[in-house]
Amino acid sequence: MSASAAKVSKKELNSNHDGGDETSEKEQQEAIEHIDEVQNEIDRLNEQASEEILKVEQKYNKLRQPFFQKRSELIAKIPNFWVTTFVNHPQVSALLGEEDEEALHYLTRVEVTEFEDIKSGYRIDFYFDENMYFENKVLSKEIHLNESGDPTSKSTEIKWKPGKDLTSRSSQTQSKAGKKRQHEEPESFFTWFTDHADSGADELGEVIKDDIWPNPLQYYLVPDMEDEEGEDEEEDEEGLDDIDEEGEDDGEEAEDDDGEDDDGEDD
Repeated sequence: MSASAAKVSKKELNSNHDGGDETSEKEQQEAIEHIDEVQNEIDRLNEQASEEILKVEQKYNKLRQPFFQKRSELIAKIPNFWVTTFVNHPQVSALLGEEDEEALHYLTRVEVTEFEDIKSGYRIDFYFDENMYFENKVLSKEIHLNESGDPTSKSTEIKWKPGKDLTSRSSQTQSKAGKKRQHEEPESFFTWFTDHADSGADELGEVIKDDIWPNPLQYYLVPDMEDEEGEDEEEDEEGLDDIDEEGEDDGEEAEDDDGEDDDGEDD
């Protein structure tokens, strides 16, 4: 609410109360004006803080680069690292059809690069080995933010090999009998490279940049972690079974003892 609007509302409020005097109203209005001045100073400091934070981010972005490079070199030694990481990620896996997964088995490296000033956008590069789907060695997509903050995007044109264009295979594909498939696969992961309709809602790009890229290992290791948890649960269940069996044995021994005592009393 602006100061002028506050002034009007205060006048209306004071007019509804008997005994409201002009001096009190003037003091309130002066206080509102001072609050507005102080708020402007707070806003100025917030803008200054944003600029300082941006400088720090730029500094540490450069410092992180050698470590990202070293990590990429180590990841290259692990077969199917990136396809496993994507399959294990809950949001990305929802976008993957069977053929998408097959194509991503040829993915050897992923690189995320924020532009030098950071706030103007970023680029994601996917590096592929020779494969049966497309001729490209690298597929890239860039997100750009103009001065007004409106996003636009551009990407590599995928050079599909004959009959291998995964983006043209709709989930509405007809079967030989002319009926739609009962099981519909999601739209191809690779349509992300051709979709520039709403760059501001590029969830996949944001997920890769902000969630997967900072620590892909956590998603690559998900199955191992689940297996370990499963083993622990099995051990717990076995322990409970042992306790139950011991309890049953104790119960049977107690019944036998009671039976012997009863026989002794009869004698």
